[in-house]
Amino acid sequence: MILIDNTVISDDIADQYFVCDLLKCKGACCVEGDLGAPLATDELTKLEEVYEQVKPYLSEDGIKAVEEQGLYVEDWEGDYSTPVIEGRECAYAIYDQKGILKCGIEQAYLDGKITWKKPLSCHLYPIRVTKYDQYDALNYDRWHICSPACEHGAALKVPVYKFLKDPLIRAYGEAWYEELCREIQDKLEANQTN
Repeated sequence: MILIDNTVISDDIADQYFVCDLLKCKGACCVEGDLGAPLATDELTKLEEVYEQVKPYLSEDGIKAVEEQGLYVEDWEGDYSTPVIEGRECAYAIYDQKGILKCGIEQAYLDGKITWKKPLSCHLYPIRVTKYDQYDALNYDRWHICSPACEHGAALKVPVYKFLKDPLIRAYGEAWYEELCREIQDKLEANQTN
């Protein structure tokens, strides 16, 4: 376990390998699960601000799901997530020519239509953040649909925290990320001397 500021980071984030392999998984994380992508409270306003620019990227079914359910939904615990299409894929997910699910919000961002990349929970995956009163707990979420990403990451020798450098900096800042790298390096060196 690594402690930095108000974060508690699971060792798996340093020890496990991961690099998305969309050709193999086809973006299954946008389909599988009980709910859509988790949303932070401040992201609800962002969705409201960008929806009109994102809407042209969405499928007819995605637009219909948003119109029926709203830009976001609140679950039984008071948490927010993106709406889903008939209990399946995220309403904001779009299929490319190869049948791979991608994010319509992110595509609008890449095309320069908006300045918000996508929900942080999607950008950070496979790290899941649980927010407590005093700290955030960052854990590596193991999911069978990501087996190709684990194999790909192992072949490339890329640990989770390096694969997710940009979203970790987006979430916690450059100084925090540099400290994470130092802490991990110190642990490696300590383990090698023992």
